[in-house]
Amino acid sequence: MQKRYLVVGASKGIGNSLAKMLTADGNTVIAISRTEGELAGMEGVDFQTYDVASDEPLPTIEGIIDGVVYCPGSINLRPFNRLTETDFVSDMQINLLGAVRVIQHYLPNLKISENGSIVLFSTVAVQTGMGFHASVSAAKGAVEGLTRALAAEFAPKIRVNCIAPSLTDTPLAEKLLNTPEKRDASAARHPLKKVGTAADIAEMAAFLLSAKSAWMTGQILHVDGGMGSVR
Repeated sequence: MQKRYLVVGASKGIGNSLAKMLTADGNTVIAISRTEGELAGMEGVDFQTYDVASDEPLPTIEGIIDGVVYCPGSINLRPFNRLTETDFVSDMQINLLGAVRVIQHYLPNLKISENGSIVLFSTVAVQTGMGFHASVSAAKGAVEGLTRALAAEFAPKIRVNCIAPSLTDTPLAEKLLNTPEKRDASAARHPLKKVGTAADIAEMAAFLLSAKSAWMTGQILHVDGGMGSVR
């Protein structure tokens, strides 16, 4: 049966890969992003322009939404003594509070679905302490807490899960992977000896949206090349 999904941050990277997967299966994707990007001309996509960092009201969507995926994030890596309070606030705004606003706004649409699902994103650095990650780890740690709290509150009607990737080959991580040397060094740090792709993460998101994961909620799933659990 065709489903209707909302993907926030779908113009590129993981969100765009997920939109392609969902529409290829005959589903409809409502895509919210600052720019249309790679969504242009994609069949099955209803594009809405919106910047999650703005104070403007979110677009109104009528009818059922079967799943919400919140993809916007940040990679703000600096030594702790160079991070400002503004850095911490900015990372919280885009990673946590943006997700809160989206979920609160579209919760009535989700409640109509018989198999509602929310997918959020964390990072392997929450579980595995990493230098220079204080701000993003704090923000993503809050996302993991939100995941578990909402999973408890929304059960049994709506499932809430979170994916915690390691460094993934997306536009967001471009500066960390923009030379062969950086790419090789990143791959070597992972037990599977490769850098993850947007499709690797999108596959998990698609699974969490589907009925195949109907008995899963409140989970933090590590799709991280083994970084978080293998040495």
